Amino acid sequence: MTSKGVDYYKQAAARALQWHAESIRKMKQCRFDTIAVHGVYSMQEALDFNQGSIIEPIYMSTSQTYRDSDEMEAALGYQIPTWCYARIANPSIYYMEGVLALLEAYGTDVDASCIATASGMAAIQCAVDQFLVEDPRRPNSPMNFVATCQVYGGTFQQFAIRKEQERNIQWRRIIDSTDMGEWESQIDENTRFLYGEMPSNPSQAFFDVKKIVDLAHKYGIPAIFDSTVATPALLRPLAYGADIVVQSVTKSLFTSGFGIAGAVIARKGITTNIDNPEMKADFCAYLKQMPNRDNGPNISPMNAILALNDIRTIRHRMDIASRSTMKVARFLKQHKHIEGVDYLGLEEHHLHPLAKQYMFLVDAEYDEQYGAPQNRYGHLMSFRVNGGPANTRKVFDAMQRIWRATDLGRIKSVATIPAISTHSQQGEEGRKLASIPPNLVRLCVGLEHPDDIIADLDQALSVLDGNKVTVTFPEFSAGGASSARIG
Repeated sequence: MTSKGVDYYKQAAARALQWHAESIRKMKQCRFDTIAVHGVYSMQEALDFNQGSIIEPIYMSTSQTYRDSDEMEAALGYQIPTWCYARIANPSIYYMEGVLALLEAYGTDVDASCIATASGMAAIQCAVDQFLVEDPRRPNSPMNFVATCQVYGGTFQQFAIRKEQERNIQWRRIIDSTDMGEWESQIDENTRFLYGEMPSNPSQAFFDVKKIVDLAHKYGIPAIFDSTVATPALLRPLAYGADIVVQSVTKSLFTSGFGIAGAVIARKGITTNIDNPEMKADFCAYLKQMPNRDNGPNISPMNAILALNDIRTIRHRMDIASRSTMKVARFLKQHKHIEGVDYLGLEEHHLHPLAKQYMFLVDAEYDEQYGAPQNRYGHLMSFRVNGGPANTRKVFDAMQRIWRATDLGRIKSVATIPAISTHSQQGEEGRKLASIPPNLVRLCVGLEHPDDIIADLDQALSVLDGNKVTVTFPEFSAGGASSARIG
C-alpha cells in the first residue's frame, strides 16, 4: 500500500468540514421545529455513510478503525474530525450535541457548540471545573465563585460539599437573585464565574438574565446558567449574551424517562479571566478533546439517540405542558387547603413581570394557532399545604394519578416533597436559604389532560376534610408477580 500522507487526510477533512458547515448554515435558516426534527443529520450523510437511514443510527461501537497509519496520526493528533474512542466522541452522540447547539443558539448569530455528558450533574461539573484552577498570575490566591442558593439539591451539594468543603473553593451564595447589588458585592479579582438556575427547581426563583450577563462580563468572567426547566423551547440564555448553558437533558428534553443525560452548550469565544486560549475559543471542543477525554463523563450512544428522539417534539410538549400547568396552578391557588402556589405564570407571583420579559414559546408568532408571541412558563410548579409537614404527607400519599418520584419533565405528572427527597441532604439551614419549607410539594405536570390531574389533586386534598382515600398497592412479598426488588 502506498502511503497517502497526513496532508491527504487533512485536505479531505477540510473539504468535508466545509461541506458540513454549509449544511449547518442552511439548517440554521429553518424554523425551530425543523431544526429539532433534523438537527445536523443530512440526507447526504444518510446516503453516503448510513445505508440511507432516515433516522440517526445508534453507533454502539466503542471505537473506529483507520485506513492507514497516516489517517490514524492525523486523527489522534486532532488534525481531522474523528470519533477514535467513544469516551471522546461518537457519531450518535454528535447528532445529539449538534441539535442542542443549534436549538440553544436559535434566532441569533451565535456560533455555539455542545458536549453531551452522562447526566446533568456531570454537565454542571464540566461547565464549572475548568474555571476552578489556579491562576499563575496570582498563585495560592483563594478561588471563589458566585451562585444562587435557589438551585437543585444535587447542585447545592456539588457546590457546598464537592467544591467548598472538599476543595476549599468558596461558594459565595446569592440569597436574592434579583438584587444586582448583592451579586456585585460578592465579586472580586479571584471570582471565576457567576452561576444561576432559572426557573429554579423547585422554588421558581428567577432573575434578570441580561443584567447578570453584563455584570459578569464587566469583571471579565463567564455567566453560566442552568436552563433545564425552561429548555430552549421557552428560553435561550445565549441570546442574551450568556457564555455557557447547562441542561439536565434527563428532564424535559428526555421526556420518556428512558435514560440519563446532560449537556453543556457554549458560545464560541467565551469571556473568562483564565488564560487558556483554546478554552476561550471553543469551550465545548476543548472539553471534549482535553478534560473530558481524561475524566470520561461521557454519555452512552444509546441514551444520546433516545434523548434525541424526544428532543424533536420539545416545542409542542412545552406548549401543552405549560398551558396545563397554568390551569392546575389556578385551581390550587383558590383551594382552601393550599397555603400558597409558586408558579411564574401566575400574575400574582412577585417574579411574574420579570419572567414575562424572558419566557416565550419559541416561534409562536409563526404558528397558525397563535400568530403572535406567547408567554409560556413551563411545567414545573410547587405548592404549600396548610397544616405543616404532616398534612403535606397525607395529601402526597393520597395521590393516585400523579406519580410520587424524585423526577421531573416526564410525559407523566410527577410530584415529590423536596424537603425529604431532592433537597434533604443540604440540611434545614440550606433549605431555608433555598426557600424550601417542609410543607412544599414540587409538581411537574405532564401531558395528561389537566382536568384529570386537577381531579387527582382535589381528591388527595380531600383527606384534610376527613375523607378516606384508599390507595391499594401490592404488598411486598417473598415471591410472585408483586414481589419488590430493592437495590
